[in-house]
Amino acid sequence: MECLPLRPWSDLLSACCYPLHAQRQASLCVEKDDKMTWYHPGIYDPAVPVGSYWEDEAPPLGDGVDLGPVRDETCDVAIIGGGYTGLSCALHLARDFNTDVRLLEAGPLGWGASGRNGGFCTLPPAALSLDELISRYGEDEARRFIASQIEAVELVRDLARDENIGIHPQGEGELHVAHTPSRWRHLEHERDLLAHLGIAARLFPREEVAEKFYDSTEQFGALLNPVGFGLQPLRLARGLAVAAGRAGAKLHGASPVIRWERAGGLHRLVTPSGTVSARRVVVATNGFTQESLHPDLSPRLIPVMSNIVVTRPLTEAELAAQNWRTQTPCANTRNLLFYYRLLPDRRFLFGARGDLTGKPADARRMRAFMERRLGQVFPGWAHVPVTHNWRGLVCMTLRRAPSIGELEDDPGVFFALAWHGNGVAAAPWAGRLLARLIGGTAENASIPAVFRGNPARIPFPSLRRWYLRGALGYYRLTDL
Repeated sequence: MECLPLRPWSDLLSACCYPLHAQRQASLCVEKDDKMTWYHPGIYDPAVPVGSYWEDEAPPLGDGVDLGPVRDETCDVAIIGGGYTGLSCALHLARDFNTDVRLLEAGPLGWGASGRNGGFCTLPPAALSLDELISRYGEDEARRFIASQIEAVELVRDLARDENIGIHPQGEGELHVAHTPSRWRHLEHERDLLAHLGIAARLFPREEVAEKFYDSTEQFGALLNPVGFGLQPLRLARGLAVAAGRAGAKLHGASPVIRWERAGGLHRLVTPSGTVSARRVVVATNGFTQESLHPDLSPRLIPVMSNIVVTRPLTEAELAAQNWRTQTPCANTRNLLFYYRLLPDRRFLFGARGDLTGKPADARRMRAFMERRLGQVFPGWAHVPVTHNWRGLVCMTLRRAPSIGELEDDPGVFFALAWHGNGVAAAPWAGRLLARLIGGTAENASIPAVFRGNPARIPFPSLRRWYLRGALGYYRLTDL
């Protein structure tokens, strides 16, 4: 799911695909697999309960925000996707440019990754290492990328303040924890690169982490990146929806786009209840992008499952058992990482990679795996029951970075997606940037090079799930 942190896995995926990609003919890139479904149908069905803790904690959206299934309508801009990207774009288009905008969401507003993620408002939203960012894009663009995402974190704070969104902010920064002694040197290198790019991160040896933050069986020192904080993600999504509606945007849940047509110079987005005709369209569907939505987007995307469990509230004695003293979000150095944080009511959130099918039986197996691993990493909590578990989709690409822009071969179609598991800050920022591109106050050059344009097509799209299986299997071994 968008915004659930996942460390680089696609080096292997790139290696698997590159020989084909480098030699492919154009005809290989238009392979169409409209009937391909990545995961069990229940993953895409809004009628299937998500079961998240966030849903139980957040207040309901309120009447009049979600206008329900759309009827036949015409507007200037239609947005597909009711998560952070789409809602932020709708808000900024309506508020800042007085644009007639309608947003279409397959489920309830915030139903996808934006309402399910771990609540890490941190950076960066890419699976590229800092070394790779610099070597691929140069130091200036790497600095521009980092600066944009510091701005993105602050934008979330500003939106919460200005729109009166109670996001329950927690902590300062993100703690990146070495899960083996050998990963300490990686943190030292990361500290040096962050300093080079303008972020003063601080290293803490194992003993100091145990004293000031927490201890566990997989804690061998940590790097504190001062940028970022934790939040309640569904509150943010619903707050953006309220703000967008207040600004004049029309938001429609239960309105999946089942067909995309062209007629009379307009895009016609067909839903089960009606058709929206628009001059311009924004695609903000991320990991839940349907294979048949647009032929120039879907073959470039790989949705990856991620899982979260949340415990009952921990007692003081239980917190002391792991010497837990921090509200700062944490993630370790595994390629298929664990990410975790203490919530305001002292529940513990623990997230990790997901299964490869989305079947209900695999959901049960993943819950058992997560409960077992939580108890191994934090032995003092092995007996603590889990009260909630859920899953969703992260969106990855061969580029290993998000993609923002306007389709070259289909002008008027804008997109922002592929947050690589860390879009809580980046997605609202991208939504605002898209609004500015559409509104004419920004241009393509305004997009940092790391984000600009579409990622490469993945050759033989129907084989993408096998590329993914190979990559995840490899990184599972490297994390031992």
